[in-house]
Amino acid sequence: MKKMKSHIRTRAQESTGAIERLYITMRHLFNRGFYKPMGVSGESLRESLLILQPEIYGSIKDEKIELQGLLYVMDRLPEGIEECRFINLTSDEGYKDSHFEPIIPMKRRRNCYRIDSEQMNIEVTRGRSEIYDILTHVTFLFIESHKIMKQVLVNENGELIRDWKKLEQTVQKKGKLTQEEKEVTLTHTANFLGRTFEEVKNVYPYFATEKSENRFFNIIYFLGKLAIDEVLEDRQRLITFSPVLRERLGHHIHGEQWAYRIKQTLQKEDLLERPLHIISANMHSVMNSLYAQKALPTEFSKKKSMQIFEALSSPTSLKMREKVSKLALSEGMIFLADQSGTNIDVQIIDSAKIKKNDYTEGLKDLDNSQKPVIIVMDYAFGEQAYETMDELLKPFVDENNDSHFLDVASVSIMGKAGILEGGKGDIMIPSAHVFEGTADNYPFENELEKSLFNDDDVKVCTGTMISVLGTSLQNRDVLKFFHNSTWNVIGLEMEGAHYQKAIQAASKIRRSISPNVKVRYAYYASDNPLETGSTLASGGLGTTGVKPTYLITEKMLKQILDTSKK
Repeated sequence: MKKMKSHIRTRAQESTGAIERLYITMRHLFNRGFYKPMGVSGESLRESLLILQPEIYGSIKDEKIELQGLLYVMDRLPEGIEECRFINLTSDEGYKDSHFEPIIPMKRRRNCYRIDSEQMNIEVTRGRSEIYDILTHVTFLFIESHKIMKQVLVNENGELIRDWKKLEQTVQKKGKLTQEEKEVTLTHTANFLGRTFEEVKNVYPYFATEKSENRFFNIIYFLGKLAIDEVLEDRQRLITFSPVLRERLGHHIHGEQWAYRIKQTLQKEDLLERPLHIISANMHSVMNSLYAQKALPTEFSKKKSMQIFEALSSPTSLKMREKVSKLALSEGMIFLADQSGTNIDVQIIDSAKIKKNDYTEGLKDLDNSQKPVIIVMDYAFGEQAYETMDELLKPFVDENNDSHFLDVASVSIMGKAGILEGGKGDIMIPSAHVFEGTADNYPFENELEKSLFNDDDVKVCTGTMISVLGTSLQNRDVLKFFHNSTWNVIGLEMEGAHYQKAIQAASKIRRSISPNVKVRYAYYASDNPLETGSTLASGGLGTTGVKPTYLITEKMLKQILDTSKK
């Protein structure tokens, strides 16, 4: 008999297993209510992350400190978290009405509160995906902190290397540092980080904030100090989940409040019975596409429209953006700043009130009651996409207890995603979403197609999108498997499957909206994780994202407002 070959697991299989263990572990720890990240309870998280070695976290397994990964994580965590032994994840529990000043991370919309010198509270209102995001970032942070500790601690008696003592002196010094003092400290810090002076000097300014020019030194020092305290004094760091958060999670509390306010506004403005078109996008592209040309006639007469859109995306163009916003508010747009905790702002646009516009020219022969109403919702985060879309598509039960079914004609989703066969700024048109780690798949008929972009000088690819459990957990092996497998995966994002699950439930099972609702999905590439140096941690899109964003918006609006296809 032939001897059977033993099965050797591939790196992709090991990585997929590590991702699954991460999520099982995080759910278990959440249900438990607390854990010590560097203790026995946090061991499974640490091991899974080290096996996985996500692209976003760079050299997490090396002895040297990962600087780009650290920058990526610190941009998404509250300033000062490195100083805190106690991290408490809470629901919206009334801190906004207290003396505590909210701390909002640079690249994550969430309220955080520094309770005292040792405790940071992080408000979670966007569902499980947000918890996964925070826990993986914090786990990375603590792994790096122990790397620092191992480099600076000479023995168990607490003897520390000279380089560490020099950093400590700098951090404890009051007042501004001279250039010489800064470079001397960078030299000492580079020695125990295992990085060159050039590397730490180049990354140093990216950590700086308005309040703290030398934040890089502070982060490195306190990460190392808390790890030293853990080892020498057994002062272990602790992550807790508040009882209210554990009770509320999964109950759609924030999504329900968010959706109710939108429907209430529609009723108040006499728009509830009109054809509704929902767009998940940013808060500028639809508004600018519809109103910018009229609001900025001089600028458009001198430059091409795409140049104006690029200018509008610049932080320095505040006056231009104010002009567009002012016109929009006078011609049918209502802005609803979020009050529910979802962190999703909304624009409601009544096309009947838009005057002299190329997009709405075809609507002039329609009765106002037949003209589309566009609901633009800001980006959701992971599983929050299901919560918000599910609640939005439900019938509206008003104050008189009367139920109103919504006439949802279409749902359009525009987002940014990682691409697996192209580069930044390319466009992806999906035909299905597959949910990572499961066999769940959501094929659909996409109203957008590749041929619509034939004349636009932009690369477009079509195929399957993977809705991942977290973009920060993908590594090269998993991505190569996705790309080379028969799933025909072209990119990865976090919300598509969740949106489609809600749309299918509402249209095919609950019948709360028309079964003939039209769907549109399109993504523009923010990065190519298979290319070295092109991961999310390599930096933002800059103006590269402007062209695909506005091209996708243009195609969506033309279909929504084209009466010939009704």
